[in-house]
Amino acid sequence: MAETYPINIWINEERYAKLQKAGLAELTQDAFAGLKKLPVPNTMNQVDRVVKLFPKAKFDSATTKTIELLPKDVKDDIFDMVVSMGKIDIMEEFLKKHGA
Repeated sequence: MAETYPINIWINEERYAKLQKAGLAELTQDAFAGLKKLPVPNTMNQVDRVVKLFPKAKFDSATTKTIELLPKDVKDDIFDMVVSMGKIDIMEEFLKKHGA
């Protein structure tokens, strides 16, 4: 399997309930201090396209290998797509939706 580079979506109780209803709660990971995150995977090609589409976003290639600094509404849209599509691998559809 190719290496992936996540966008971490923080999961609160409301989001966790939505993930449970969609059968995806087991995809969350414990982060710290009781917080959970949902790591939405990206290929390197998708990383490049996300960073180009959202210029304030950054790819942390040195430490976490994650996409950071995405606007809240973008992360909300990614989360909503995960829930509505019932899967975590949604970035290609997300990028097409946003013209990238």
